[in-house]
Amino acid sequence: MFKYILIIFLLIAFVPAIRTFLFNILVGNQIAKQQKRYNDFMEKERGKEGEIKVKTTKTSNKNTGFDSGQYVDYEEVK
Repeated sequence: MFKYILIIFLLIAFVPAIRTFLFNILVGNQIAKQQKRYNDFMEKERGKEGEIKVKTTKTSNKNTGFDSGQYVDYEEVK
């Protein structure tokens, strides 16, 4: 039993084709799903080619406390 486990471990550790195959089975599917989700999101954000979107922000009608009509005395300092 130990002999078989050791042989499988050595094959995985030292044979790149087997290691790549196992990696693609275990991790490759998840990577492909994440890439598809990202591409779908970016396609939705960008929109169709040639389509123009303008994002505007709401302007506030509040008084900010700055009165641009104030006069400030100017004194020359020597």
